[in-house]
Amino acid sequence: MTLAWSTHWHYLWLVLASFVAGIMNAMAGGGSFISFPAMLSMGVPPVEANATNTVALWPGQLTSLATLRGDMRKDLLPVITVASILGGVIGALTLLNTKQMTFLHLIPWLLLSGSLIFGISGPVSKWLRRRSKEHPAELGERPLPLVWVFVAILPVCFYIGYFGAGGGFLVMTILALFGVEEMNVLNSLKVLAACLSNFCAILTFIVRGRVLWHYCLISMVAAGLGGYLGARYARRTNPAVLRGLVVATGCTIAAYFFWRQS
Repeated sequence: MTLAWSTHWHYLWLVLASFVAGIMNAMAGGGSFISFPAMLSMGVPPVEANATNTVALWPGQLTSLATLRGDMRKDLLPVITVASILGGVIGALTLLNTKQMTFLHLIPWLLLSGSLIFGISGPVSKWLRRRSKEHPAELGERPLPLVWVFVAILPVCFYIGYFGAGGGFLVMTILALFGVEEMNVLNSLKVLAACLSNFCAILTFIVRGRVLWHYCLISMVAAGLGGYLGARYARRTNPAVLRGLVVATGCTIAAYFFWRQS
């Protein structure tokens, strides 16, 4: 009886965490900080938990991509696409060849890094918006050194395929440093890189049989419902407060994993 109740409790926690992750991703981002530890709590090995969580949250990225497709710079599409495919596949293969215990020890560092990256994204996003206003799109798009853009974006796409939290923001930052001014363009290319990198990682996980589908489908449905609810209320919520909650959640969970390993 006790074992059965414990199992039901873990399933309820997975549903709730996935639902909250869907809301977070729709309103601010950082849903993996909740859904990934919940997958681990089901007793799923760390590598499979990351693979399954990636698959479960990916449909939300796809819907975002469909919404933002009109804002993309066509000259950057081939570079972002190739970097995302290569980085996503290589990152996923590296994850699948990482020993479970090694990845378990990396988890708190990955969560902490993702939280800190997400935390500084607010001030940098304001800087990006200021640049966008100072250099309006009607001035024309400056040609970029595509080879160097590819070299800079590839490691980020590798990270997205391996773990992913905060990777999309790094894509925006790199493109801004290369001279992409429009905030809408930056956001659309960020979503493209994350969506493609994760899709390639997902295909790799599926082919290698590392996705636990019964957990994945539960999480996917709950995250989808949360995403729908979050999208409806996203404009009514203070983004700074949301960002603070996401960062606090990520750092708290990272601290818990550090404590567990001590």
